Amino acid sequence: MLRLAHPVAALVVLAACNPAGLVDSALKRTAYTVVFPVVNVDMPGEVARKGTNCILNAASETELRLLVRDVGVEAGTATEATIRSIAVRPAARDCFAANGVPPLLGG
Repeated sequence: MLRLAHPVAALVVLAACNPAGLVDSALKRTAYTVVFPVVNVDMPGEVARKGTNCILNAASETELRLLVRDVGVEAGTATEATIRSIAVRPAARDCFAANGVPPLLGG
């Protein structure tokens, strides 16, 4: 009986998952691999990590999809421009300030 409880519990947990939230989370994790190297040029590791998360949280789903196109390659000038335009938004700037992250250079 206990063996059956675990799979049933797993199904209940999976059914409660928000598919849109899973897609958003996957996009952010993937976009992180593109954004972090760009941000890390301007600031050191931990600060760059916090700044990257601020940028990703301020980005729209469309922008996240644009960013993930550069996975596995060095970010081009259009991608860098997208990152910097997101970084100057009030939501990103407020997040930067709350986390001790300086503004991006050129942003």
